[in-house]
This record gives sequence, structure tokens and C-alpha cells, in this order.
Amino acid sequence: MNKKPNILFFFADDQRFDTIRALGNNAIHTPNLDALAAAGTVFSHAHIPGGSCGAVCMPSRAMLHSGRTLYHIQGQGEEIPPSHVTLAECLRQDGYLTFGTGKWHNGTASYARSFECGDEIFFGGMEDHWMVPLCQFDPTGRYERYAPCIRNPWLTNKVEQRRGDHFHAGQHSTDIFADSSIRFIEQWNGTRPFFMYTSLMAPHDPRSMPEEFLKLYDPDKIDLPPNFVPEHAIDTGALRIRDEMLAAIPRMPQEIRRHIADYYAMISHLDAALGRVLAALRKKGALDNTIIVFSGDNGLAIGQHGLMGKQSVYDHSVRVPLIFAGPGIPKGRQSDALVYLLDIFPTLCGLTGTPVPDSVEGVSLLPCLKDPTTQPRQDLYLAYERSIRGLTDGRHKLIEYACGATQLFDLVADPFETRNLAEREDSKPTLSSLRQRLVQTAREWDDQAHHTGAAFWHRRTDL
Repeated sequence: MNKKPNILFFFADDQRFDTIRALGNNAIHTPNLDALAAAGTVFSHAHIPGGSCGAVCMPSRAMLHSGRTLYHIQGQGEEIPPSHVTLAECLRQDGYLTFGTGKWHNGTASYARSFECGDEIFFGGMEDHWMVPLCQFDPTGRYERYAPCIRNPWLTNKVEQRRGDHFHAGQHSTDIFADSSIRFIEQWNGTRPFFMYTSLMAPHDPRSMPEEFLKLYDPDKIDLPPNFVPEHAIDTGALRIRDEMLAAIPRMPQEIRRHIADYYAMISHLDAALGRVLAALRKKGALDNTIIVFSGDNGLAIGQHGLMGKQSVYDHSVRVPLIFAGPGIPKGRQSDALVYLLDIFPTLCGLTGTPVPDSVEGVSLLPCLKDPTTQPRQDLYLAYERSIRGLTDGRHKLIEYACGATQLFDLVADPFETRNLAEREDSKPTLSSLRQRLVQTAREWDDQAHHTGAAFWHRRTDL
């Protein structure tokens, strides 16, 4: 029997916070995630800080793996430098057998430091789910056979994806990565605790899935979100980038319903894959001694606010699901603490008795697990590229745009962020307080946009 618990980190791509039936979405089918939520603790207000480029998942994953904040990662997260110890690297140094499969968006060198073994690895951001260029594990980390060939659509003149040495034509990426995880579980000899990182490409577009899951959803019966509008009224700085061109502009209700149906179908498919991996753990006799973490790298609009992508700081883009279950974790609890994904790193260290590296900036959520009313932070800093900055204290959210627009939302009375209170006289004290905290946090985070004359810093006399 291992003294330390095993860890399964099951990580989705583009899965929004409100896509689990047990947490209030009655339109979606997620029986395995429902059971996981009942068996553990849900953090209902988990966020990413935002993104420094259109490919939001790249910096998001760099923050997750390094435990560092948005402007303290290297570049946009293309590679995690050796000075930033990764979560898997940290656990590996503490005796864990680290296994990785699926998407890795942060360079081959950091992958080699992190994982002792792996299989079916995708070094890139997105690809056809039925024809994924996959890499076999290379312990040297060189991956020299895989010549760069696909240019990142987000980063001008930067090559970031690598052609793999094999494909599984006709098999969906979700099933490939689940099967890889199951093989690892079956082959594990139990002598060392494992950290298994199963990183999906779903439900990221292109949205495709086995037919049985598509049949679960009829687009004609899908409700449009309350904040659906044909177009976004404010210049976000990203209104015509790749994600936003996935649907016609202005947005058409029936097309958005179809996108939502496909999105839900992909999530139901990954839910089934999670169930298969958990069944393999149960069959191996390892489930009771395994911490399970489920989360996603960012959200997605899919018609909300007239947007399609994740290049904003609305809740649909920056709030993500986060569930912990397993030994030492209370069952059936929910915490509304304001947390970041980068807090997962020190939390898992605390749960396993692993020393936290000095490079980690996240906050351990162990106090929240012991007492769900604990609030480790008073607010969260939010950002997108150089065009949007925001701050939320859980009750209110301030969003400032470089184009000059301001939004203020009461998230309790208006969770879909539809009623802008910024111009109301009685909102002035709240607006002033949040702005002051926004500027203060920008300095604390070393947000360089604060020093470049961006309009949202300098147009107000009270800043």
C-alpha cells in the first residue's frame, strides 16, 4: 500500500464552468462528472487570469504547470523555463512515477523534465480530432524526428506544432488519450505512487465526436443563453480573430444552437472517457487511494455576448470547472472561494506532503477543503492581451477596455453579465474601489501594459 496517494489529473480543453449537470446545467449529460462532484469538493468560482495571446490555453497551461501568475511565466507560455519547476517535475522529484498523455502546449524540454514516461503525446494547440499527429515518448526530450511544420494561427511567424510520428486514423482524440491512460493503469506495478496527466483536446473545435453522443442533443431543443446577442457592442481587440469567425456575424440563433449542441456532445463524450479511466482504476484496486482532479484550461463563449471564443474576461471565458475527489478530500461539498488554476499546484503538494518549490506563486486550497467558507483571496485580476483588464471580488466585476469602454456587473443579481452598471450614480463608490485595486494588482503582477500608456490606465482622473 502506497503511503502517498496516486493522482489522476483529467484536464479538458475549452470546457466552461457551467457544463456539468450536477452543478445546475440540466441540458447536458455528464453522469461521471456528476458522480465525481458528489464524491468530492467543487470549487464553483475557479478562474484563469485570462490570456496574453489569442491562444489563451497556452499561457493558461503554463500557469497551471508552473504555479505562476500570468506575467511571471516566460513569454506566452511557449516553453516553461528550468527555473520554473513544473507540477509533474516536483512530484517526480518526490518519488512519483509521472505519466503524461494528450495535449502539451508548452514545449518539449519542459515535458521531458516533467514526465518519466508517457504515450500518445500531442505537441500543439489544435488539430482534427480524428487525425491527430501523435508522438511516442522520448525520454531525451529532443523529439528530433518531428520537424516543425504547422504554424500557430495565433502567433505571427512562430512555429509551434510538431508533426508526430504516427496517427490513429478514425479514432477520436478523446478515446486515444483515455485508452493510453488505461494502458498505463493496467501496466502500473504499484511500487511507486503515480501522477497521471491525461490532457484532452476536447471540447476544443473542430467539434466532432462519435455519432452516439451527437444524437444526445437536438439543436432545435437547445435554449439560447440569456446573454445571447447578435454582435458584441464593444471593441474587445479580438472581434475578428480565428475563434470569432467560426460562426456567421451577426450570430444566427439556429447556428448558435447547433454549436452548443456539438459542444455538449463533445463534453458528454469526454465524460464517458473519464468513466472508463475511473473504471480501470477501480479494477486495478487503486481508485480509493487516488486523488482525482478535473478541470479545464479556459472557457468558451459560443454565442454569449455575441462572441464565440475565449478572448474576453466574461465568466464564460475565464471561469472553469474544478473538482477534487479522493483520499483526504471532503465529499459533497462546494466552495465559492475565488481561486485560480495555478492554485492546483500547491494544493496537490499539500495533499501529498510534497514540498512546494520557491518558484510557485499559487495559493494552497487546503484551508478551503477543511472549511468551504474560507476565502484565500479578496479578488481576482483578469486580463486579455493588451486590450482588456478586469477585476472581480466575487460580487462585482469591473472590466476596462483599451477602446475606452467600461463595464461593471453585479454578479449575484446578474450572473450572465447583461446589465452594465458603470454609468449609474450609485455605482461610483464600487467603481472607484475596484479601479484602485485593479491598478494596485497590475503593479503587483508586473503587468507591463500598465506602463505603456494603455487607455484604461490613464483616462480616469481617479487612477
